[in-house]
Amino acid sequence: MTGPVVVGVDGSPESLTASEWAAREAQRRGLSLELLRAWPWPKRDVVGSDQTYRHALAELADRERELRALAPDVPVSSSTVSADPVEALETAAQSAALLVLGSRGLGAVLGSLVGSVSQEVLRRAGCPVVLVRAGEAGSDGPVTVGLDLAHPAGDVLAFAFEAAALRSAPLRVVHVWAPPAGSGYLSPSAVDGQQAELSAVEQDGLARALAPWRARHPGVDVTAEPVRGKAAVELVDAAATARLLVVGRRTRHLPFLHHHLGPVARAAIHHAHCPVAVVPYG
Repeated sequence: MTGPVVVGVDGSPESLTASEWAAREAQRRGLSLELLRAWPWPKRDVVGSDQTYRHALAELADRERELRALAPDVPVSSSTVSADPVEALETAAQSAALLVLGSRGLGAVLGSLVGSVSQEVLRRAGCPVVLVRAGEAGSDGPVTVGLDLAHPAGDVLAFAFEAAALRSAPLRVVHVWAPPAGSGYLSPSAVDGQQAELSAVEQDGLARALAPWRARHPGVDVTAEPVRGKAAVELVDAAATARLLVVGRRTRHLPFLHHHLGPVARAAIHHAHCPVAVVPYG
C-alpha cells in the first residue's frame, strides 16, 4: 500500500476511537497518518461562526498531539477542508492507502443506522474503508474475511492476508453457500447426498482459491470454512469473535451502479461489533 492512512474526525466518540485505531494501523504498516476534518458551513452561520471554527481547530490540534504520543514513530498531520464531508473524504481516498471512519453501527432505535456520510463514502471510495465503533474493546480473535467463490476478489484476500500478517493473527476465511433451488422437494436421503457432494465441491473450490495466497503468506495460520446458510447472517455471526472483519464491495463500471453496497457489506457495517474493512474490487 502507498499513501497515508486517512481518518475522518469530527470530535464524536466514534471518530476519537477511529483515530486511535488508525494511528495503530499506520504504525503497523509504516505509513503516515492524516487527520481530516470537513467544515461545510459558512462562517456567517451560527454553527460555522468564528468561535466554533476556532474551537474545532483547537480540538483537531489536540487530537494530533495525542496521536503523536500514542504512535511516536508515525508522522501525523491534520487538515481542515471547506467542503461537504462526503466529497472531502472521497477526494482524500483517491490518494490514501486506507480510509478510517467512526461508526455507530445499528442503534437501539430501529432505523438508526450507520451515518449517511459513512455509507455514502463506502459506496464511492476507491481505497479500503474501515469503520470503527466507539468504545470497542480490542480482541485477540482472528482476522475474518468473507469470500464469495462466484466472485473471487484478489484485492479482498490480499488485504485480509496482509492484515493478519501485520497482527501475527490467524486468518479465518468464511465462504457461505446454499443448495440449489428445488432441493427442498428431494427425499431426505437425496438431500443428504446432494449436500455432502456440494460441500465437497465448495471445499475444493475454497482450497484452490486460497492456494496462491497461502504460498505468498506462509506465516499466516489459515482456517477455511465453507458454511451452508445465508451469507449476511453467517458472516455477522463469524465476526462475533473477530478482531477485524474484511468484506468486499464490487465496483461497477456503469454510470450510477458503482454507488452500491451489497447486502453482505450492509449487514456487516450495521451489525458486526468489531472493526469492518470494506475493500473495493472488480
